[in-house]
Amino acid sequence: MSGTSADGVDAALVDISGGHIRVLAFRLFPYPKSLQARILQIAGGGPCPVSALCQLNFYLGERFSNAVIQIAKKADVPLSRIGLIGSHGQTVQHLPTPAREGRLRIRSTLQIGEASVIAERTGITTISDFRPRDMAAGGEGAPLTPYLHARLFSDAKRSRAIINIGGISNVTYLKAGALPEDTVGFDMGPGNMLIDGLVLALTDGQARYDRGGKMARQGNVNPALLSEWMRHPFIKKRPPKSTGRETFGEMFTKKVLDRGHTMGLSSPDWVATATALTATAIRYNMRRYLPHRPDEVIVGGGGACNPVLMAHLAEQLHPVPVKTFEMLGYESRAIEAMTFALLAYQTWHRRPTNLPGVTGASHPVVLGKIVLGTNLKQGVGH
Repeated sequence: MSGTSADGVDAALVDISGGHIRVLAFRLFPYPKSLQARILQIAGGGPCPVSALCQLNFYLGERFSNAVIQIAKKADVPLSRIGLIGSHGQTVQHLPTPAREGRLRIRSTLQIGEASVIAERTGITTISDFRPRDMAAGGEGAPLTPYLHARLFSDAKRSRAIINIGGISNVTYLKAGALPEDTVGFDMGPGNMLIDGLVLALTDGQARYDRGGKMARQGNVNPALLSEWMRHPFIKKRPPKSTGRETFGEMFTKKVLDRGHTMGLSSPDWVATATALTATAIRYNMRRYLPHRPDEVIVGGGGACNPVLMAHLAEQLHPVPVKTFEMLGYESRAIEAMTFALLAYQTWHRRPTNLPGVTGASHPVVLGKIVLGTNLKQGVGH
């Protein structure tokens, strides 16, 4: 998959057997800056001829194919031994708020990275487009990671909140001893997206993110600006809710920069305030919309690598202990790619994997579209 930050392809080689899920290899394949810029322009609502979107769909299919080939080579696993590919693709638009078309109310989403290219280049049956079926059933099509979170992190005695901080931050609440269908989850606000956007703009493209929280550490949080940002309607919105770059991408970053200029903020102050916003929006949503306070919080995604952000979270969520995926034996960045491996496996076996309590769908559905590989003897066992 590639997330809302559009920084590259996350590829995980996963063994699913006997009810267990094990990562054999994981690797990030970074996008060139020029490719990231093209994706962000389209996802941000910039001018884009249909021909450019068409071309990018197939080009990303080639890059995803290469990621599969390279991760298999790294793990010394022949492609012929891989049963399925689950490909989320690259989201370029996610519009979960219904728009009126005559008498109809239409939700929509678009992920690109042509699955037919992946199946053709690798010979492996490829399952993609996991979000649309949930939307057709009245859901938001997101978030989908709570399905994996429930499999990996449910505990009989402790309630847990699983926070993923990618481009957007989202939470999964797992009540102690509860069934997967009791899972609660939703997007909360900007994760790394606003921070990355500010860093990119303030360094004239020399840096893509705040490595190690260095800029945020040098700045001071502006309370007035933080309070202003916290009034954003999405942060305050009740679940189910999901969003992406169309809400907190380039247009929002531009508004933030324009507002910051009028207040005389330094570059580190901007980044420090954006980092505090991510943590503060998480605290607000957890306190307001989770059914109970969790016994512990487990954080993953790129944001878990930002020590300034993690320090904010630990302070704001105190006295609830805050841990990382790594502390439980998982690599943060691999979790989302693992999710689509598991979803593909379940789709192949015709098992529903959306959680209506999370997405708001009217009923459980089987997610994804199947493109058969050239080796039709391939597949996964029961």
